[in-house]
Amino acid sequence: MLFLRISLLAVLFGGGDSEDAFQDQIFKIIGTLSLHNHSWTQSWGSGWLGELQIKTWKDNSGGFISLRPWSNGNFSKKEMTEIEELIQGAHNELLHVLQNHAREWMIEYPFEVQCTIGCELHSGKVKLHFWQLAYQGSEILSFQNSSWVPSLQGGTRAQKMCKVFNKLIVFNKGTQWRISNTCPRFLLGLLDAGKADLQRKVKPEAWLSTGPSPGPHHLLLVCHVSGFYPKPISITWMRGGQPQQASQQSDILPNADGTWYLRSYLDVEATKTSGLSCRVTHSSLEGQDIILYLDRPKSKGLIILAVMVPLVLLLTGLAFWLKKRWTHCEPAPTLLPLERSQQPRDSKYT
Repeated sequence: MLFLRISLLAVLFGGGDSEDAFQDQIFKIIGTLSLHNHSWTQSWGSGWLGELQIKTWKDNSGGFISLRPWSNGNFSKKEMTEIEELIQGAHNELLHVLQNHAREWMIEYPFEVQCTIGCELHSGKVKLHFWQLAYQGSEILSFQNSSWVPSLQGGTRAQKMCKVFNKLIVFNKGTQWRISNTCPRFLLGLLDAGKADLQRKVKPEAWLSTGPSPGPHHLLLVCHVSGFYPKPISITWMRGGQPQQASQQSDILPNADGTWYLRSYLDVEATKTSGLSCRVTHSSLEGQDIILYLDRPKSKGLIILAVMVPLVLLLTGLAFWLKKRWTHCEPAPTLLPLERSQQPRDSKYT
């Protein structure tokens, strides 16, 4: 039944970028325990579909909070309650073990522990779920073949922790069974319920700027691209049709609305900027790449504006000068009507 649903998803999402996006997906829950001392702890949790956060959880929040309308997938309220109880139980068990064995494992307060649990859809098939434990940001344990295995970098502490966690036979088997049966169904339900949102395409906006000077007589050019979805994108600095290999890119960062933001940098000599452009390629553009030229006006309107503004200022100044000059001149004589200004002719000339 599970593989029948996978085949159905392949039909629903078949074709191009969408097929790739739905053939490879991961759902995971990340929980963080911050232990300040033996009696004061804080915890947070989040649920992720790939790199998209769809759930959040905090101490005493009353369960997970959905960040998307489809964050519960096709699960009923009862099923979601059961999942939350399972996660809460795992949280309590982990906290209990850490508090009881912190001294034995030579762990000093304060410290943080992260637990990641989930499953993956790869090439249309659900892989085995994963379950990992990290201490102070580094992986220390992973659950493999029904038992905990220490990481290589965990050293003696990881080996001691394994011995304790592997004694929790009932808890481990129960949690393993629930995850292996529930997580794949939940992941497929998310892809089905969130189809419209996950397949949407949002066109990017792009603009150019300069950053802090990297050195004497050099410029740092920055090409900004924001508001795009899905995440895959290409930004290339070009000159005369040739890519500039010296460019560097920032990490792709999330915007508050679920879209993405990226910057690309190019260090150039200040006298060698002619012919440079930034090319943006994204699936939402449908082959019509955005090309921003460094030394070319953006539109004819800017050219007209550049000509008209100085001309208007010149005419305004000229009119003001003439008015001022006219007001400081002598008043012009008043002209009388012709018949009143003419003198009578002398009679001897008649």
